[in-house]
Amino acid sequence: MLLLLSVATSAGHVQAQSRPPVSTAAAVPSLVVFLTIDQMRAEYLDRFAAQFTGGLKRLKTEGAVFTTAMHDHAITETAPGHATLMSGRFPVHTRITHNTTGVNTSDAPLIAGAKGDGASPFRFKGTTVTDWMRARNPSMRFLSVSRKDRGAILPIGRTKGDVYWWAPGMFTTSTYYRDTLPSWVQAFNADSGWMSLAGKSWDLLLPASEYAEPDSVPAEAEGGQFMFPYRAPSNVDVLSKIFFVTPMMDSLTLALALRGVSAKELGADSHRTDLLAVSLAATDAIGHAYGPDSREIHDQIVRLDRSLGAFFDSLFVLRDPRQITIVLTADHGMSPLPEVHSGRFKNADAKRVDASAILAVLDTALRAKGVPASAWGWDNGVWFVPDRAAFAKARVSVDSVARVLSTALRALPGVSRSDLFTALAKRDTTTDHIARRWLHMFTPGEGAVLATTLTQFSVWWTTPNAAHGMPYDDDAHVPLIFWGAKIRPGLYAQPVRTVDIAPTIARVVGVQPTERLDGKPLMQALIGTTAPKRR
Repeated sequence: MLLLLSVATSAGHVQAQSRPPVSTAAAVPSLVVFLTIDQMRAEYLDRFAAQFTGGLKRLKTEGAVFTTAMHDHAITETAPGHATLMSGRFPVHTRITHNTTGVNTSDAPLIAGAKGDGASPFRFKGTTVTDWMRARNPSMRFLSVSRKDRGAILPIGRTKGDVYWWAPGMFTTSTYYRDTLPSWVQAFNADSGWMSLAGKSWDLLLPASEYAEPDSVPAEAEGGQFMFPYRAPSNVDVLSKIFFVTPMMDSLTLALALRGVSAKELGADSHRTDLLAVSLAATDAIGHAYGPDSREIHDQIVRLDRSLGAFFDSLFVLRDPRQITIVLTADHGMSPLPEVHSGRFKNADAKRVDASAILAVLDTALRAKGVPASAWGWDNGVWFVPDRAAFAKARVSVDSVARVLSTALRALPGVSRSDLFTALAKRDTTTDHIARRWLHMFTPGEGAVLATTLTQFSVWWTTPNAAHGMPYDDDAHVPLIFWGAKIRPGLYAQPVRTVDIAPTIARVVGVQPTERLDGKPLMQALIGTTAPKRR
């Protein structure tokens, strides 16, 4: 059972007494704050706007808001999304294509006694904004924090430095970055503020009448507890393992970020531009459990607004807001529970699609032909063949098997299409956005052979709750807001892509990307920027 609660934390928070006006004509900012809200649908900014009083309201009313920002790749998961945001490149180029092929590795174990999988950016290819900034000024400083290892690691890429994420009961990092935690992170962990949640409850922040969503939807939380209030266990060991599924996880992550701003003096030197990357993951955990139409996600987004407001107030006491640029976006969106269709959704045929029997038959047939199970794989609708030599040795045609598999999959209720990548490459990608997004994931002729797309709002059988990951706009449409130094406020309705974020930041801070990007700078939202000289 998922037990959730939210209690404000004071760790690292300083209440601002006033808010200096933001100057959009400032010189190159001394600090860039990059905020990724894991699983935040773009429409949350409008649906709950009337109840915003904090950080989301500030960004929405004072920033450059792009209302049609999309991830233009097919597998809209956390790892490929985070890898795209600050690299300006699609997964086909970063090589981060799934969560399962993200950052986890036994070669980089966690430090400081933390328990969990080791992690590093060993699969990530190319560079990010951090690399471009460091190439321009080696003295620049950065900090990246998240509840998730991939949320902290992938926005930064391969650069070594201050990158921290949550393991049960503490923030830590891996041996890829350092052997011991710095004193300021140790001190933060020693505060153990999260333990105060033991035995307490998460109830609605606002009066119940302010929530339009029903609080009695049995499809939520896999049939477990799905009604407020949610009481946390009194045992702190148990709490440490489920704490990440709480609204307070965001508050704690922001508190660590704020502590790091002070400890590392980020943004304190006007002669350099520093970077703070924060990935907030409570929305993802709550969204998976209860879905985007739930009262729980409503309360989470309102609480997120308040947490960001407190964070900005504290940050602006430490640093001049006229010297700060803030970017807010998401690594992916979210689809409704297949069992739940509110009035906003017309599709009533969403399924949980089980392909296990088909894959079992395929495995048996291939083994009989002499093709070992290790020669092929399946992940989120993609059939992979990493060992074509094994197929050739057994005199089995990969393409012939793919066509038979495609036919079988298309017969399943809830499957929209199943395409060989060689066929996708021949499609008109200006009109077939599904094909385009799949081609932005994988190169035809390499390991990925077949891509299967479900009908809208359907999910694979391996996902027991609400999900994302399909190439539809519900999963691809994310918020995108630029705020502060060098930014021209306003609403921008033209379609843009998340690969455009990194080159836009590069223009803001006056650096040159060190490789070819898939995105382009969003010049319409920038003031007084010019392209930096090439080296």
